[in-house]
Amino acid sequence: MEALVHFTHEIGEIHFPILMFLLKAFFILFIVASIVLFIYDRYIQRENQLLINYPLIGRIRYLFYALRDPMRQYFGDEKFYESFDKVKWVYDSAERKSAYASFSPGQPQHSARLGIKNANCVLNTQDVSDDFSVTFGENSLKPFKTRSILGRSAMSDGAISPEGTRAFTKGAYHGKFPINTGEGSLTSNFFYTHKYTRECKFFQTQEGTFFAKNVYKLVKIFINGAAAQKVYKHMVVTTPAPDSYLFDKTELVFYRVNWDAPVATFPSEVPDDMPDIIFQMGSGLYGVRDKEGNFCEERYQKTMRFCKMTEIKMAQGAKQTGGKLLASKVSEEIAYYRGVEAHKDLFSPNQFPFAHTVEELFDFIGRLKELSGKPVGVKIVISSQENFTQYADLMKERLETGSNAYPDFITIDGGDGGSGAAPLEMMLSVGMTITKALYIADSELKKAEVREKVKLIASEKVLTPDDAIVLFGLGADYVAIARAFMMSAGCIRARECSGAHGRACPVGLATQDKKKRASFLIEKKAINIASYHGQLLSGIRNLLAIMGINHISKLSKENLIFRDYSGKTYMNVEHYFEEALVD
Repeated sequence: MEALVHFTHEIGEIHFPILMFLLKAFFILFIVASIVLFIYDRYIQRENQLLINYPLIGRIRYLFYALRDPMRQYFGDEKFYESFDKVKWVYDSAERKSAYASFSPGQPQHSARLGIKNANCVLNTQDVSDDFSVTFGENSLKPFKTRSILGRSAMSDGAISPEGTRAFTKGAYHGKFPINTGEGSLTSNFFYTHKYTRECKFFQTQEGTFFAKNVYKLVKIFINGAAAQKVYKHMVVTTPAPDSYLFDKTELVFYRVNWDAPVATFPSEVPDDMPDIIFQMGSGLYGVRDKEGNFCEERYQKTMRFCKMTEIKMAQGAKQTGGKLLASKVSEEIAYYRGVEAHKDLFSPNQFPFAHTVEELFDFIGRLKELSGKPVGVKIVISSQENFTQYADLMKERLETGSNAYPDFITIDGGDGGSGAAPLEMMLSVGMTITKALYIADSELKKAEVREKVKLIASEKVLTPDDAIVLFGLGADYVAIARAFMMSAGCIRARECSGAHGRACPVGLATQDKKKRASFLIEKKAINIASYHGQLLSGIRNLLAIMGINHISKLSKENLIFRDYSGKTYMNVEHYFEEALVD
C-alpha cells in the first residue's frame, strides 16, 4: 500500500510542459476560430438563415445531422413520417442536390401501406405527357385552369412571416403552381412579384422627398440596400403598420393595396406577374369583411380581382376550430390586414357564419359564384361515411333542380394534417386519414352520380412523388401540400411555429419576430421552393412511366396495391377499403 501511495505521489510531481502548451494553444485557437465563425455566420454569410440567428450553436445541429445515419442505433429515427429518407428527399430536391439513394433505403418501410403496380412493358419518361393541368369550375364564367396538379396548401400570412409569404409567392410564380392564401386574407406580401406602376389606381403609396431619396442612395452606397431601405422607410412611412408596404426600388415608392379604392380601379383580370392564388375564406372572414366584422360583398369582389378561385374553410385536419394566432404573432401589420386589435390573441370562431347547415353553406357558395364569376369550393375533414353523404346527396339534389349553388371542388384534409397552432387533443383524435377519407369522397360522389361535376383536392403528409401518386390513384384531381413546402423554404421542424413559451421559429419562417425574420433569405428560398415543386412533378412522371401510363388522368385505383402488417397483399384495393371501412 505504501509503495502505491509513493508511486501516485511521484506521478503527481511529473510535469507535462509540451502537453500543457498544446492544450493552451488548442484553447486559444478554439476561441479565435469561434470568434471568426461567429462574425462570419452573423454578419457575412447569407446562405444559411439558421446560422445568422444562431451562430456557432446552430452548427451543432448540422454536426448531429451528419452523424444521424452512421449513429442511427444511438439516436431516435423518424417517427412522424414513414422514414427520414423522405424528409431528406424534400431537402435535397429543394437544394437541387441528387435525390438518389444508394444501396437501400436508410429506413426500410415494413408498415402497412398503399403501393404502386409497375407495368410489364414500361414507358420512357419522355413518353409521359407533361400536361399536369386541371380545370376547376368548368361551368363558371371564369374557370380556373391550373398549370400544375400540385400546389401550396393554405398558410396564412401571420402564421407565416412576411418574408416567408414573399418567398412562397415568388416560388409559386416561377414554379407555375397555385398558392393558397390561408384564412389570413390576401395581404400585401402576395403582391411581391407584381410590378408597381403609377398607373395602378388601386395602390396606396408613400414617397419620400428629394432629400430622403438621396439619403437612401447614400446609405445604399456606403452600407447596403437593406439598411438603406430601412432608413428610407423610417423617414417616409408615417402610417401604422409600416411593414404592410412593399418597396419599389426603381421608383423609390412604398405601396400597398388601397381596399377603399372604387371597384372600377381594380384590374378586370388577374395580373400576369402574379402567381395563381386561391383565396381561402375562414370563419373570421378576414379580408372580406366590413368594420363591424360582417361579410362585405364589395371587398370580396375586389379581392377576387387577384385570385383564381375561393375555398371556404369549414375544417382543418389538425383542428376543427377556427384559426389561432397567439398575441406574439398579431403584429400591427396582421391587425391591419385582418381588421382586429394588435398584440392580442386572435382565435377565429369555430363555426363558419354562413354554414349552420349544409344547405345554408351551399346557398352561400352560390352567392359567392355570382359575385366573383369564379369557382368556389369548400375544405372539410371527413370522420365518417355518413358525414360526407350529406354533401354528395345535396349536390345531386341541386344539380337536378338546375341550381348552381354547390361546390366546384371539395378539399379533403386528412386527420393527420398539421397546423402552426392547434389543440393537441384534436391533432390526435379527430378526422380520418387522407386515404380512407379520399376513398369515401370519391365513392360517394360516384354513387350520387355527381363525380364529374366536382373536383377533389387531397391534403395530408405528402412529401415525395409516390405519396402524391397514391392520392391521385385514389381519386384526387389535385394535391395541396403544406409541410413539405415549408421544409423546402427552410423549415427545420423545430415545432416552435405557434410562438408559445416565448420561443420563435429559429429560421424566421413561421414567426413575426423581426430579428428572426430579418435573416430570412427570400430570393434563395423562392428558388428552393420552385425546385422542390419541379422535382415532385419529375418524380411523378418517372412513376407514371414505370406504371405504363402516359397521362396522369389515366391513373386509377387499379394501379394500386395494399400490403398489410402481416404481408397480406390486396391486388384490388377496393377489397381493402371495404374491409377497413365497416359499419
